[in-house]
Amino acid sequence: MASLKEVKTRINSVKSTRKITSAMKMVASAKLHKAQGAIENMLPYQRKLNKILTNFLSADLPIESPYIKAREVKRVAIVAFSSNTSLCGAFNANVIKMLLQTVGEFRTLGQDNILIFPVGKKVDEAAKRLGFQPQETSATLSDKPSYQEASELAHRLMKMYIAGEIDRVELIYHHFKSMGVQILLRETYLPIDLTHLVDGEEKEKEEVQGGEIANDYIIEPSAEELIANLIPTVLSQKLFTAAVDSNASEHAARTLAMQVATDNANELIQDLTKQYNKSRQQAITNELLDIVGGSMQ
Repeated sequence: MASLKEVKTRINSVKSTRKITSAMKMVASAKLHKAQGAIENMLPYQRKLNKILTNFLSADLPIESPYIKAREVKRVAIVAFSSNTSLCGAFNANVIKMLLQTVGEFRTLGQDNILIFPVGKKVDEAAKRLGFQPQETSATLSDKPSYQEASELAHRLMKMYIAGEIDRVELIYHHFKSMGVQILLRETYLPIDLTHLVDGEEKEKEEVQGGEIANDYIIEPSAEELIANLIPTVLSQKLFTAAVDSNASEHAARTLAMQVATDNANELIQDLTKQYNKSRQQAITNELLDIVGGSMQ
């Protein structure tokens, strides 16, 4: 059995750990509140942009765009969102697992034809362990998403797609649904898939309302010019939304992980305190027995 001093040292050590996990939980919770507000304000805008673009591209208009034309995949780009730091449960592990699965599907293309764009240090380190040379991305896009940085990455991908340097772009990121639920998603970013551009929630609303989508827009100066400007905006916004979504999911996962760690610390402190009291009581009883035994001699 451990001595009283050893048990007391362990109790103090666990209490110190509890202070750290509790503080980290409060910080993550505060960041989550801010990120949750950002993603809740962002998603309706993203959905509306998607709906407008779908209406135009689905209409009988003589419009062609290189971003909606699928071609044989000879070179693929994978954009994976993770966190820069640990202590967020299985958040990063799930992203890396999905990255491994995606890379495995494109292995037949050859490693040189699989380009990984890591957003976050954890997925960057994982890509290097897999033997890839990750493409350079913004270091702050993971923990402090900005539209400017997301737009720069989006235009870089669009430029490579038009030039034929890549034939497909895949996104891997977490979608924040609630405090306890973050859904890992894998989506095709390029070419644009019209059947999945408007999400299921919007499609259900349209079906309930009945009828087909009404394309009653008045276009100035022309549909071609509008689409040429709208598609880059939608793609940039999509990448920014994914970054904000992933950021909110990270803070939610960290808040939950730190809550679990704090609860475990409380339970361990209770168990150690019971052990300390039992050991102390036993030590006192032994001393009393020694005193009584000595007085009877």
